[in-house]
Amino acid sequence: MPQKRHYFFIGILLFVFCCNKYPKVSFSEINIPFKNNSIVEVNIPKSEGNKTISNNINDEISKTVAAALTIGDPNTEPSKSIKESIDNFNSAYEKFKVSFPESDMPWEAQIDGEVIYKSPEIISLAITSYINTGGAHGISIVSFLNFKAATGEKISNEQLITDLEGFKKVVKPYFDKTITNENIPIFDTNNFHLPINIGYTEDGLVLLYNTYEIAPYSSGIIEFRIPLEDVQPFLAFNSL
Repeated sequence: MPQKRHYFFIGILLFVFCCNKYPKVSFSEINIPFKNNSIVEVNIPKSEGNKTISNNINDEISKTVAAALTIGDPNTEPSKSIKESIDNFNSAYEKFKVSFPESDMPWEAQIDGEVIYKSPEIISLAITSYINTGGAHGISIVSFLNFKAATGEKISNEQLITDLEGFKKVVKPYFDKTITNENIPIFDTNNFHLPINIGYTEDGLVLLYNTYEIAPYSSGIIEFRIPLEDVQPFLAFNSL
């Protein structure tokens, strides 16, 4: 009997340890509606559970959405809230209509977010924005946000990768294959650089170049995936 009791307590300790390793947050999808607003729609994940972790994640989501809705000088500091950003976007549209009354094309902003990966160590989100301010075409931009699951702190690419040169050597053949197979004309064929957006998915690490980042508009968004086991030695966070 004492031996069985010993195993029982070990089992409880292991259970508690494993539970504590997993993210203390969950996610729901929210729609942010505003009265008298027919040109902006925002559908984003909301982190819930541990207050500190959730606040850190939700704040970064809000900053990303606000930045996407900021019109004009890219160096302009985005609004501090999504509601204020939408109000500013609509105000800019109203001013545009006054200045160009002959234009009957409404501005449009569609922003959607989703959780693309969650493990005991890392959480990855994707925020996709489509903004059209009356030009010949709109622009779609995808932003990956990586977070430490234990704290909700945002992880930069520099913090994500422990061996940059080793990582690039593994990534380059996947990049070359994508460019060749899809016949993509890139701006600079002599220099290879990593994209701004790197995120985790269940199918592997995804690397994504937004429109105009390395190729003309006609090439659109360029992305490719690498099996996690191929790049895990160069990553700071265990995802396997």
